[in-house]
Amino acid sequence: MTDLAPHELRVLLAVGSERGFSAAARALGMTQSAVSHSVRTSERKLGAVLFGRGRSGATPTAAGERALAHARRVLRLLEVMAAEVRGAESGTVAGPLRIAAFRSAALHLLPRALERLAALHPDLVPEVRIVREVGRGAAGEVLDGRADLGIATIGTSSPVPPRLVGGVLVEEAYALVHPAGHPSPRSLPLVDWAENCTSYTRRWWAEQEWLPAATVEAEDDGAVLSMVSSGFGMAVMPELSLIGAPPSVEITDLGPARPTRTVGYVTTPELGKSLAVRALVRELRAVRRPV
Repeated sequence: MTDLAPHELRVLLAVGSERGFSAAARALGMTQSAVSHSVRTSERKLGAVLFGRGRSGATPTAAGERALAHARRVLRLLEVMAAEVRGAESGTVAGPLRIAAFRSAALHLLPRALERLAALHPDLVPEVRIVREVGRGAAGEVLDGRADLGIATIGTSSPVPPRLVGGVLVEEAYALVHPAGHPSPRSLPLVDWAENCTSYTRRWWAEQEWLPAATVEAEDDGAVLSMVSSGFGMAVMPELSLIGAPPSVEITDLGPARPTRTVGYVTTPELGKSLAVRALVRELRAVRRPV
């Protein structure tokens, strides 16, 4: 098999992004026939159909989705190579650093780490995307080549995916959150959000006879905290989500059997060796306990 050239990878990504050959051609400044020829050549080299063609445009097949993920990662490695080669003599780290993180991690773990990183490497430009930690979550963004590093929930119930590497940053406990001064907080309706539970916490919840099914599922932990603060109900939330909680809520320890959530970082084996990712991991470890 003949390897795909970088320009062929860029054509595949354009077709995948634009969902069509004509739109990809316009985005790349090419003719539609040139784009179609490039895709057919790539498909012949890889031995698989990468896009389904139809009236609705070009839709990546299962093989195509995998090819697009590899294309993003390969092109990103070429960018990293260029940046590190240029900075080799000066010892500087420059260029974009793409980070995916769920909301509370982006709010309470990343800022101090990025502040320290900026002081050491002012030419490094972090690009942070907040993603929902459901389904493939932040780890999926890394696997798909959309992020260099993801801050994700990991551990025995949500292990680091086999094609990634990572490590633990924070082990956070869950607590009961309820309106301050309420005489019987456990009698209140339960407010929850989709990102809250791992399989371990779901098992713990199922064992708690006092916990009812969630009455309301909010968009995120900020909305849950706001509802609890207004007296709407109670919630069981992890520590990161409770940083900066208003005085109108009370946080009650759930005891030694309380559930915990492991938050860590994930990256690819290749990018894990890059100067920028290694620098960020060092700073995340240095500030792993939020203030």
